[in-house]
Amino acid sequence: MEEQADELRELMKNTVREPAGAKKSADHKTRIIAVTSGKGGVGKTNVSVNLAIAYAQMGKKVILVDADLGMANVNVLLNVVPQYNLMQVINKQKTMPEIVLDTEFGIKFIASANGFSKIANLNVDELDYFAQQFCSLNDADIIIIDTGAGIANNVLQFVAAADEVYIVTTPEPTAIADAYGMIKIITTEVLDHEVTMKLLVNRVHSADEGRRIAERIINIVGQFLNYKVDYLGFVYDDPIVTASVIRQKPFLVLNPSSKPAVCIKHIVSRVEKTAMPDNDGLSSFLKKFIGKKH
Repeated sequence: MEEQADELRELMKNTVREPAGAKKSADHKTRIIAVTSGKGGVGKTNVSVNLAIAYAQMGKKVILVDADLGMANVNVLLNVVPQYNLMQVINKQKTMPEIVLDTEFGIKFIASANGFSKIANLNVDELDYFAQQFCSLNDADIIIIDTGAGIANNVLQFVAAADEVYIVTTPEPTAIADAYGMIKIITTEVLDHEVTMKLLVNRVHSADEGRRIAERIINIVGQFLNYKVDYLGFVYDDPIVTASVIRQKPFLVLNPSSKPAVCIKHIVSRVEKTAMPDNDGLSSFLKKFIGKKH
């Protein structure tokens, strides 16, 4: 326990919060992050939600997109009941601004539709329309896309188009194997450009455990796939996460000083210190997103 306390104090010391309302520079770009996993049940959606809130607490304008078209449940964690979702946009019944929902947590939210996977089969004209609608989000600083777990076509479509892909795993052997499998699929399916992938190890009991698991996966990926994956960080296993799900209030809000909350804030702080990918932000995302079908 004392080792964990030391680790948390070090994380807090390194977490620097940007003042709220900080002005955007003239060359402002939207950072687009896809959060995915090789299997369900590793806490991917919880990570997505709390990352979004951590960015908002730094003064960033954040939009969280639930793109898990099979088991959409971000709205459950946020305790909101969306009236509209991505299905209405894809079917041209609503525009993107009409479905964006404000939340009490300082982030905006776009809901998906359970059991709906039409986006994987859109034709070129439909994709162009969807892309045009997506352009309305270009005033955001951060767009976090919570994809589905696994290797469905719609998951790979979002993953291939994002600036950065965060792959969430846990110390469980099956989760580690599935994370490697997910990375292997991405490296073989996305052939036209490199994808920036970062590994996040969830539900660890020590920083050392997170680092060891990440290094194992990263070394195997480098050896057998000849691909570079970075270590994003770890999130502690803690009862506050289960409590936050039951109360439908993200743990970053329920207990900002909890171990998982400190970890998330540290990850966001470190990411913000890294350079943005050298592309055109949302325009680059849309070109790659549509390009998967052109």
